[in-house]
Amino acid sequence: MAKSAKTTKAKAAKAKGKGTVNIDRMKRDLISKGVKYCLASYVDVHGVPKSKTVPIAHFDRMMGGSELFTGAALDGLGQQPSDDELAAHPDPNAVCILPWRREIAWAPGNLKYHDEPWPMCSRTVLCHQIERAAKMGFQFNLGIECEFYLVRHREDGGIEPPYPTDTLAKAAYDTLTTLESLDYLDEITSHMNELGWDVYSLDHEDSNGQFELDFRYSDVLTTADRYVLWRLMAKELARKRGIDVAIMPKPYANRTGSGAHFNMSLTSLKTGENLMGSRTDKRGLGLSKHTYQFIAGILRHAPAIVATTCPLVNSYKRLIKQGSMTGFTWAPIFTSYGANNRTHMLRIPSIKPTAADKKGGVGTSMSLTRLECRAVDPAVNPYLGAAMLLAAGLEGIEKDLDPGDPIEGNMYLKSDAELKNLGVGTLPRTLLEGIDEFAADSLGKTVMGEDLFKSFIELKQAEWWEYHNTISPWELKTYFERF
Repeated sequence: MAKSAKTTKAKAAKAKGKGTVNIDRMKRDLISKGVKYCLASYVDVHGVPKSKTVPIAHFDRMMGGSELFTGAALDGLGQQPSDDELAAHPDPNAVCILPWRREIAWAPGNLKYHDEPWPMCSRTVLCHQIERAAKMGFQFNLGIECEFYLVRHREDGGIEPPYPTDTLAKAAYDTLTTLESLDYLDEITSHMNELGWDVYSLDHEDSNGQFELDFRYSDVLTTADRYVLWRLMAKELARKRGIDVAIMPKPYANRTGSGAHFNMSLTSLKTGENLMGSRTDKRGLGLSKHTYQFIAGILRHAPAIVATTCPLVNSYKRLIKQGSMTGFTWAPIFTSYGANNRTHMLRIPSIKPTAADKKGGVGTSMSLTRLECRAVDPAVNPYLGAAMLLAAGLEGIEKDLDPGDPIEGNMYLKSDAELKNLGVGTLPRTLLEGIDEFAADSLGKTVMGEDLFKSFIELKQAEWWEYHNTISPWELKTYFERF
């Protein structure tokens, strides 16, 4: 690695409060806390964690890359059965003990091939964009909103809310049904806080059995690791109670979908200052020039980005105007941005510092300014989705792009003529449209590299056609008796 690249990585690590870790000391500490096994882990192209279980006695070997994986056994790793294995190299700054299985430590990391970074590793793809941002003097921070459904599996193969009393047509923020689920919510919140994630809010969402947990943002790599672990934790804790968690974005046709909104900000690597806000913004949103450039970059590539942030056939059943018991879906369908308006793809949340913020040295809304991308759902591979958004935003800064003025009003109610006059495009309506947009845009190849870019397209095209070629109950019901 070039000296300049090493210096950049060192600055980035210093800004995050991370430095060299003593592996022997870490091993002794884990043993003293009762850890018996470690999971040498990485994610596949879908963002699903894969791992080998290593006895704690071999922790030091594991941290050095002893655990080998046959890449041909998984999607999107670009290997043949005849190839040598890939090695997982855990990130020592990310190792943590699982609070609900205290004998196990999780060790997420990156894949290497013959000691060289494997370009089709999702975490490595994000790391490249982090390094790119660092060279520009930026740290990219991310917060992810955790929306999900608690469900019970029926004998007929369907799902339903776990508590039969959770039937309100407008269930958002309902106190009684929140309390009915509080044992589960308290358990997962307690574990998240034990891990240092700082959960600051939880609530019953718009639909029956739907909830949201929000924890404090961090640098993008830390948050991506945490979201992968959160999905694992949410499933495990639910299943031990005889219920389950639906991570898929639209488990019910007539109910609101779940999002995983990305709350993004840039801070200065040198000073730690939030670079998103400005007191002299003539457009009235309190945003800096960098933020408008960042927005413009994302909007420019939005249709292609959505293939990674909304990566399932099911994702596009959420990205519709209406399709819930309460009317509008709250999901974005246009490439637009604006103020505190949930009908845009990109939203600028209203910020009011709390007493706790001020106590922690955060005294103004400028220091909390962020950009929310609502076109992200819980099935996202957080490494790939974040890498695409960051790359597009940085391009906007590099090319001094401008997004135009923010748009006011309910985007769902605007006519086609109004949208055309405003220059607003639409997001893809199906996974096939999304992957076609992804394939036609150079951003994906730039971010992922040619091999992962091609593999992602092939996998998602195959997923679409497998779905399309399936005969659904709706088709049988609608067409069988018609002719």
